[in-house]
Amino acid sequence: MHTVVVGTSGVTASDVLAVARDGARIELSGEAVAALAAARGIVDALAAKPEPVYGVSTGFGALATRHISPELRAQLQRNIVRSHAAGMGPRVEREVVRALMFLRLKTVCSGRTGVRPEVAQTMADVLNAGITPVVHEYGSLGCSGDLAPLSHCALTLMGEGDAEGPDGVVRPAGELLAEHGIAPVELREKEGLALLNGTDGMLGMLVMALADLDMLYKTADITAALSLEALLGTDKVLAPELHAIRPHPGQGASAANMLAVLEGSELTGHHQDDAPRVQDAYSVRCAPQVAGAGRDTLAHARLVAERELASAVDNPVVLPDGRVESNGNFHGAPVAYVLDFLAIAVADLASIAERRTDRLLDKNRSHGLPPFLADDAGVDSGLMIAQYTQAALVSELKRLAVPASADSIPSSAMQEDHVSMGWSAARKLRTAVDNLTRVLAVELYAASRAVELREGLSPAPATQAAITAVRKAGVEGPGPDRFLAPDIAAADTFVREGRLVEAVETVTGPLR
Repeated sequence: MHTVVVGTSGVTASDVLAVARDGARIELSGEAVAALAAARGIVDALAAKPEPVYGVSTGFGALATRHISPELRAQLQRNIVRSHAAGMGPRVEREVVRALMFLRLKTVCSGRTGVRPEVAQTMADVLNAGITPVVHEYGSLGCSGDLAPLSHCALTLMGEGDAEGPDGVVRPAGELLAEHGIAPVELREKEGLALLNGTDGMLGMLVMALADLDMLYKTADITAALSLEALLGTDKVLAPELHAIRPHPGQGASAANMLAVLEGSELTGHHQDDAPRVQDAYSVRCAPQVAGAGRDTLAHARLVAERELASAVDNPVVLPDGRVESNGNFHGAPVAYVLDFLAIAVADLASIAERRTDRLLDKNRSHGLPPFLADDAGVDSGLMIAQYTQAALVSELKRLAVPASADSIPSSAMQEDHVSMGWSAARKLRTAVDNLTRVLAVELYAASRAVELREGLSPAPATQAAITAVRKAGVEGPGPDRFLAPDIAAADTFVREGRLVEAVETVTGPLR
């Protein structure tokens, strides 16, 4: 099994994906263990002094004015975890919780938090054992970081609360730790606070969304190319020289992908035949501009994610010169903004895909295709309601595009009076990515059927490879009306697993 070694300088997006989705094992580097021990020595020295230090010998948040005596400090750290583990609602997905825990471990290993090496090792042991704390949908305001979700994870380290075992069964965390030979941690000064004060949940969801959207933007270029073929459109608008004079990188990449997918098609360029048109509709002609803008948004979000992956987010932090200083680095605004920005781009990509699907089904705009791509229109309804489903998804995506980060609600007796709502932005982006997959699956379903109805003209080798593969996946072609939901579900799975991109790339080579 692949092993991820965690050092002091952060982790990569591929590390996060390996741990969260593929169950990669985790090891702590010798450098990380040394940094943990050194920072802990600084915290222990401060704890022995009479002067109060936030997070070490004081309360938290609005209660930070109370100096906590040494005999109560272990109880203080336990109490912050127990009291902050106040989430509600449905369980969060296993991959999100694993990313959340792994990213907190990444910051702990930076040597900037003052956590003991044995606590970090326990975090790695829990992940390696396949134990997943029960984390709930609601509880994070994104400031100070993802408090409630991280607290539920810390509770598991203490052997309290509930967790899911590697068999998928939820049981008391203490039982699961015992079965795997993991001793519960006894938290000391600052450790409870350090385990729950970061942007790890929203960052983990951002990293996974970026990976999913990288595949879905290639998918959208393919489905747009299929629709262009089915509508007998022109591929001249994809010429590199046209996109070079508006040099947005994403636009150029999207146009190049579509051009590669359409190479060798007998269906393009017929826009001047029986029903001549000067230009294709915007949803066809401007596909690279819309998808390209989304690609550039992905590039910006990836840059933010890379910076955050290299960060040590905690409050207070242990600085290299030995100072322990309070700060505001836990605020989730940088991550929250790009999560919201991506939700806007996703909604627009879905919207333009739905417009192409609608055009394929409308006999007045489809340039010779049967109404709703039906076998016997009137007797058969064809894909009429498949487009309804797609439209409902797009409408939902528009609602999900309303930014969470534009909101703030004061908490902690006005101490935390401006929060990021980054966790909420991440949760709605996950739903948006899920729904975009479904929207593109419906476009694939409609466009592949429409291309097959263009008898006498051969599609491009790449689009033919896509159609052949989707038919082998159980998505049926043209014919009389049938129970449609299974076909659409099969198309959704085909897209979601990346098989559409794989099929096309057997002809085109890697898409951009």
